[in-house]
Amino acid sequence: MIDKRPFAGLGGADHGWLKARHHFSFANYYDPRKMGWGALRVWNDDEIAPNSGFPPHPHSDMEIITYVRTGAITHQDSMGNKGRTGAGDVQVMSAGTGVRHAEYNLEPETTTLFQIWIEPDKAGGPPSWGAQPFPKGDRAGKFVTLASGLKGDEDALPIRTSARVAGATIKAGETTDYEIDPSRHAYLVAAVGAVEVNGVRLDARDGAAITGESKLVVRALEDAEVVLVDAA
Repeated sequence: MIDKRPFAGLGGADHGWLKARHHFSFANYYDPRKMGWGALRVWNDDEIAPNSGFPPHPHSDMEIITYVRTGAITHQDSMGNKGRTGAGDVQVMSAGTGVRHAEYNLEPETTTLFQIWIEPDKAGGPPSWGAQPFPKGDRAGKFVTLASGLKGDEDALPIRTSARVAGATIKAGETTDYEIDPSRHAYLVAAVGAVEVNGVRLDARDGAAITGESKLVVRALEDAEVVLVDAA
């Protein structure tokens, strides 16, 4: 089953400095049919104006993955971490028992990113943060794991949930596969370009909620970049 979620139909808000679209219910956007997908709770598509951002605010008991599409985001938190994550790279914050953090676009251009929240397997634990570059050449034509709590994915950024976040860049006309347990919940978004997923077309920034499939065959209709969450 593949349920297409067109970008034009997503919820959202325009705060001037922040233009946000929500794949699932978030903040003032509420749709009882879109409260999450398995352990995946939030997928926000954000555009953050230059020299603006989110001032310090708290989180707890959530795995928060930020995938930067263009520009960069600068993170600072109550644990003393500070770092800049650029386009194509990923940062992960395990909120655990509680943390405060701020995220700013200190660049002269608009930053665009996906922020993904996945519920942890269990509550608590000390908070943590990490970031890692993932050059797109390393995932040309195939899925590469970006963050994961699954066995065998130790080279990826760790998250405290039985889930995987993967990304792929695919040239027009090429295909790549992703095998998945049909009982799990996958959510795939075309960050750039148009693709077909098991024959279902997704244009840029469209999403697809997927379950009951044993293999995803992703064909690029244009040069494309896709991000996938595989969750329980």
